[in-house]
Amino acid sequence: MNLWVYFVPPLAGLAIGYCTNDIAIKMLFRPYRPYYVGGVKLPFTPGLIPQNQGRLAQKISDAILGSLLTPEELHKVALRLLAPQRVSAAIQWLLELAVDRLQNPQQQEQTALVLGNILADLFGESLPRLIRALARQEDFLEAQLNQIFDRILLDLRLSSPQAQQFSTWILEQVVPPDVLRQGLVDFLTDRNIDALDEEFRERATGSYWVVANLFGLKNALIRLRAYCIDEPAAANEILAELLQAVGANRRIAEVVQNLSLQNLPIHTVRQLRQVVRESVRTLLRARGTTLLQDLSASISWTNVANLVLGRLQKSAVLQEALPQISRDLAAILKRYLDRDLESLMIQVIPILNLDRVIVERVNATSPQNLEAAIQAIVRKELQAIVNLGGVLGFLVGCMQVVTFQFF
Repeated sequence: MNLWVYFVPPLAGLAIGYCTNDIAIKMLFRPYRPYYVGGVKLPFTPGLIPQNQGRLAQKISDAILGSLLTPEELHKVALRLLAPQRVSAAIQWLLELAVDRLQNPQQQEQTALVLGNILADLFGESLPRLIRALARQEDFLEAQLNQIFDRILLDLRLSSPQAQQFSTWILEQVVPPDVLRQGLVDFLTDRNIDALDEEFRERATGSYWVVANLFGLKNALIRLRAYCIDEPAAANEILAELLQAVGANRRIAEVVQNLSLQNLPIHTVRQLRQVVRESVRTLLRARGTTLLQDLSASISWTNVANLVLGRLQKSAVLQEALPQISRDLAAILKRYLDRDLESLMIQVIPILNLDRVIVERVNATSPQNLEAAIQAIVRKELQAIVNLGGVLGFLVGCMQVVTFQFF
């Protein structure tokens, strides 16, 4: 009987301390739901953590956002994720994916439609508005038009075949015999005939004076006019033979071939350049928008887009340029991020609403899963608390034995 006095208190303290701590830890999570007796909820149901899961979720959210996901930490994480090498590789992958997508006929058709709409808007709407705004400036296209005039128009000279073709076109289309005949008839009015006859009489000398004063030109010019009116076919034939006899085609070709702006005086060339510049400006101010819109409407931009995309598919230059383009875009993005990333993170956190997301996820977790998650993290620590309760109970039992023995 005396031996039980020494062994029972320590063993009882060990069992009580161990079981008490184990029950206390289990009561943190269990029961998972409240229990009622006679309409009255039993105390400690549900467990401490399920009963305060909302406050726990808010505390977890505050802890994470206050210590872990601060703007500074997100800034550091973003800088590591958006390193130039990673960004460049991602951009190159996207570019290569876009190029590979063009190999699919259906995707190419959709891309061509989008690109065609962009080109149509650019040339049909945006560019005319831009030209209309720029055309109000006094120096609009001044340097460009001067360069075109100096490098192209100033050195422009027709070759011998071109001059011959131009001369033939003039004689056949601009001033054919019928046009010359009609012009001659229009010129030989009664007033002009009288003026020519009087001038001939005044200026004629020698034998011509005798002809001028005895016969004059009036009757001859009247008869010439009447012949051109009454016999148009014969008159046209005579004029054609006359043009051929005087070598009009050759003479006009020589004049056209030798025609060059460089042969004009410098002052005249400068005036001509200014006239050309002002004429182009006036045309663009008055009709530039309409001309570009009409030109854009007459072009099938979808076909143009298909041609461009087809060319890009076979372009070796594009494939070689993709890495450099990726690096350049990554460098541009890095400069932007170095300057604005921290302020951007401050703006992103409220938009992401991370605190609300964390609270909702914790509240949506069932008590069983929440217990399993916590147990997986601190199972050893919780078991150590249970064991510590048993050790403390055993020590208390030993102290009782000593107290009963000596006091």
